[in-house]
Amino acid sequence: MSNVDYSKYAKLSPFELKDNLIELAQSRTDRMMLNAGRGNPNFLATLPRRAFFQLGLFAATESEFSFSFMPEGVGGFPRIQGLSSRFDHFILENRDKPGVVFLGKAISYIRDQLGIDPDAFLLEMVEGILGCNYPVPDRMLRLSEQVVKEYIVREMGVTNLGIDAFDLFAVEGGTAAMAYIFNSLKENKILNSGDKIAIGTPIFTPYLEIPELNDYQLEQVHIQADPDLDWQYPEAELRKLEDPSIKAFFLVNPSNPPSVKICDESLEIIADIVKKRPDLIILTDDVYGTFAENFRSLFAICPNNTILVYSFSKYFGATGWRLGVIALAQDNILDQKIANLSDAHKAELAQRYSSLTTSPSQIKLIDRMVADSRTVALNHTAGLSTPQQVQMVLFALFNMMDSRQQYKKALKSVIKDRDHALYRQLGVTYNDNVNAVNYYTLIDLDKTCRALYGDEFANWVQKVKNPTDLLFNIADETGIVLLPGRGFGVPKASARASLANLNEFQYASIGKALNKFAEEYYNEYLIEKNK
Repeated sequence: MSNVDYSKYAKLSPFELKDNLIELAQSRTDRMMLNAGRGNPNFLATLPRRAFFQLGLFAATESEFSFSFMPEGVGGFPRIQGLSSRFDHFILENRDKPGVVFLGKAISYIRDQLGIDPDAFLLEMVEGILGCNYPVPDRMLRLSEQVVKEYIVREMGVTNLGIDAFDLFAVEGGTAAMAYIFNSLKENKILNSGDKIAIGTPIFTPYLEIPELNDYQLEQVHIQADPDLDWQYPEAELRKLEDPSIKAFFLVNPSNPPSVKICDESLEIIADIVKKRPDLIILTDDVYGTFAENFRSLFAICPNNTILVYSFSKYFGATGWRLGVIALAQDNILDQKIANLSDAHKAELAQRYSSLTTSPSQIKLIDRMVADSRTVALNHTAGLSTPQQVQMVLFALFNMMDSRQQYKKALKSVIKDRDHALYRQLGVTYNDNVNAVNYYTLIDLDKTCRALYGDEFANWVQKVKNPTDLLFNIADETGIVLLPGRGFGVPKASARASLANLNEFQYASIGKALNKFAEEYYNEYLIEKNK
């Protein structure tokens, strides 16, 4: 066992600490490093990617066709005249290619199931994948927004809102969504320095770190989920939101890292709180919602109060694509808060957005986010790149056209099998939580020690072992990288393991190695006890 003091790393963000753990885990060449520290999945949706590349080939040919008098390699904008018939011919000639077959079915689906003009949709997709125009509208391409809205309605359980009742802003993944939302809430005087916000913990670390920055200086109140309640929020914790001094409630649902969706009872409690506090702002990051059964977002429960963030990164294995959306109901309290600002603040904001319109006070918050994302002055070049929007649309269609939800079932089965493999080899009873999505797991140090070697040993570990040292020792001794639960707001010593980025036998190896590691600590405990 290493006696090195790693306490100097305790204040680092888990995602910065990770690099130090990886370096230590890779320090030996006689073993394979098992990095369960980051949630980048090793599975991905291939069919919508095949469709993307095949559409790109068709679009490139269309571009060259419109400039056929030019030398090879020069093209122009695609032409609407005859586009659909040429596309039908492309489908017929390439019907042996899965991606092309998918494209043909997608056109039928948007026409027959979504009621979208197929010719207009095809033109938007062809122009979009060529990237030959700025994104117009800059918030999101019109028909692309319509398709992704349908996806959001279905996957987020938004059965009480029509697609015309909310707007989407296509962004560069959930990361950009967070940055844009924090920035615009500050710029529009909705959240100000010193304001009190509630954070549902445990939570993705940046939600704990960003409010503390000099940019925002927000005071945090933690709404702590209880591991003994299968990581649900106790009612007493949720009732903290009734405090009128709390301006907003930020959460990830299903949670990160417990990977548990909010139960129906808690959703109803939050709905009751919002009735009492119609001014409460809710920001819900629902990136893992697609992995859950019968998921209902708070955007479905309290749409007028809620900003929804959704990313395509995890479910479709598309972290490198940077695809996400911000959803905001057209009738929302945030626009109302802007309308109720003081005359001085209204004048300041009118000046900020005066270059965009002759009526800057009428700009909705979601469109202010678009402008703020490009420092207002560059609003005319704002928006997610159009090829990215095309891939987003194809992902959404892939999900909606999968009537048997075979892709979802496959992913859920893979992740759950990995979870079982880890805990089986760890030697700890697996807790099958009906609300869990299993994307991550929190290995509770205290519970694991008690389950393996009893209470006295667990108490000794708590007394003499530093949790940060434990993670470094695990990396050094076993080559396994785990992240500290502390950095996600977990109150007890624990380690977060992603169940998405390794194979099942590797998670079994992690469980076995951790069991052996615990045995070594137990032998150390016995030596000290018998001195």
